[in-house]
Amino acid sequence: MKIYNTLSRTKEEFVPNVEGKVSMYTCGPTVYHYAHIGNLRSYIMEDVLEKYFRFTGYDVTRVMNITDVGHLTSDGDTGDDKMLKGAKREHKTVMEIAQFYTDAFFADCVKLNIKKPDVVEPATGCIDDFIKVISSLMEKGFAYEAGGNIYFDTSKLKQYYVFNDFKEEDLAVGVREGVEEDTNKRNKADFVLWFTKSKFDDQELKWDSPWGVGYPGWHIECSCISMKHLGEYLDIHCGGIDNAFPHHTNEIAQSEAYIGHKWCNYWFHILHLNTNSGKMSKSSGEFLTVSLLESKGYNPLVYRFFCLLSHYRKSLVFSYENLDNAAVSYNKITAKIGSILKETQGEIDKAAYDKLMSAFTEALDNDLNTALAITALHDVLRADTTPATKIALIREFDKVLSLNLIETAEKLTAEPEAEELPQEILDLAEQRKAARKEKNFALADELRDKITALGYIVEETRQGTKITKK
Repeated sequence: MKIYNTLSRTKEEFVPNVEGKVSMYTCGPTVYHYAHIGNLRSYIMEDVLEKYFRFTGYDVTRVMNITDVGHLTSDGDTGDDKMLKGAKREHKTVMEIAQFYTDAFFADCVKLNIKKPDVVEPATGCIDDFIKVISSLMEKGFAYEAGGNIYFDTSKLKQYYVFNDFKEEDLAVGVREGVEEDTNKRNKADFVLWFTKSKFDDQELKWDSPWGVGYPGWHIECSCISMKHLGEYLDIHCGGIDNAFPHHTNEIAQSEAYIGHKWCNYWFHILHLNTNSGKMSKSSGEFLTVSLLESKGYNPLVYRFFCLLSHYRKSLVFSYENLDNAAVSYNKITAKIGSILKETQGEIDKAAYDKLMSAFTEALDNDLNTALAITALHDVLRADTTPATKIALIREFDKVLSLNLIETAEKLTAEPEAEELPQEILDLAEQRKAARKEKNFALADELRDKITALGYIVEETRQGTKITKK
């Protein structure tokens, strides 16, 4: 298998540190709000990667953090604390906010068939680990105290900007909104390892440390949680491309300064999900969540399918029109599988099976090309071979794709004919169809609510809309 390694900017053959085993770390959510579908694109692609590792025979241990303290709105270690901001917004404690949105995140993962990592560790559970590593960095001369905070000294490194060819004079103070200069830093690129009470007087979560009462910076948590559960040699680290700098850059700096050798061999970054107006975020435009898609009649697995139609290293543009097209394609696939299930199955044709399976694995071996993997699925549906061969292949493919293909097809074949709908419901359905075509989604939502209030369920199908009695 070849994977594009952001660190080397090339496709490399994936060779783990220990034969047959993969240590995998993925940056988890900052649990101050619901995850939007742009966030979830990254987790979907990481899920496919993990499942493909397992599919090919690797013993995988995947670890993910939960950021429940210390993540600021600016990656320049300035601005508001996201967790504190969420607590103030909802008049709850930080830990109440963290628990609620952690549960919400994993509920979304269930809907999207994203496997829960083997280890999930909240940052607040590793304070002693953070203090241990920061203390060592201080002793080794890689960190210093200034203005009550502990900073990592990037000038002590031979190379800091490992993912991009940055020139120091070209760098702004930070890379996100609301950035302000931190005059405590010796160097512009230095970053905070530990904040004391001088940072936020109203910060709820604080701990004793050798440097005073305070709390960890965001970057230190992923390094420590990874090393705690996966050791000093990490095979692959995953995350969204916006984390490459400075978060992952800082992880490498502090981890390798602490352990004294190369830390992680492969870096797997997923590009953004955009809207027509730019990168998706929680602060601009419609807040697109899995629950919102469900309320509009979309099966969450259609969104997963939509993500798989594009390569993870390409920016993906979300629109309801594009999602509708994905829904049509998904429903055609499951309908075709349903028709295959009805046929006399016959025997598995090994030669045909091996050839079609090879196309699927070749696609994923080539830098996890899920778009070509979906093409391989279409090839199975069109193949001149026995139904038993097709169904066996689809079951295997879906161990990686996780689209519930067979289950959905079985439900389709078992469903009775739809009952005749009242004229009032048909009229509302036609009005909704017209509103969606004109991209008047507010009106379409209003019409859906009217249909629901009259005792009917609205669901998107390959025909456009399916309405059934509750």
